[in-house]
Amino acid sequence: MTETDVAPVRLAAGDQAPEFTLSDADGNPVALAGFRGRRVIVYCYPAALTPGCTTQAVDFTAAAGDLADAGLDIVGVSPDPVEKLAKFRDEEGLRITLVSDPDKQVMQAYGAYGPKKLYGKEVVGVIRSTFVIDAEGRIERASYNVKATGHVAKLRRDLGLD
Repeated sequence: MTETDVAPVRLAAGDQAPEFTLSDADGNPVALAGFRGRRVIVYCYPAALTPGCTTQAVDFTAAAGDLADAGLDIVGVSPDPVEKLAKFRDEEGLRITLVSDPDKQVMQAYGAYGPKKLYGKEVVGVIRSTFVIDAEGRIERASYNVKATGHVAKLRRDLGLD
């Protein structure tokens, strides 16, 4: 599939979450199956070390303790190489798992890569999206085209944590 013929997928509550195994910032494999028995937030973002993505990652890090107490782990997915993810984690003091999807296949499977509007123009790229996956691997909540600023606070409210 080329970038010009990306067909948007939209996951919804009850759908089976697409399985994946991707490398984290240290090059170690992280598999969705490894989170069975716990809920996990999988969020897709366009690029490490950019203002919006930094805001979102810092907000997730700030909420990580409360989310963990509520039985939620956090995995951020971007097309960045692992070296850039390590730099992002270290420079921003992030305490969340960041994984690399350089060929964008996982993001496509989640509907987080495809056509989108950017400054009024239609482009193909990463669609900032967040998924809450239940302990059995099913989508509990899918949110597309989320805003970087304020999204984690809204998610916390939606999950009844505030």
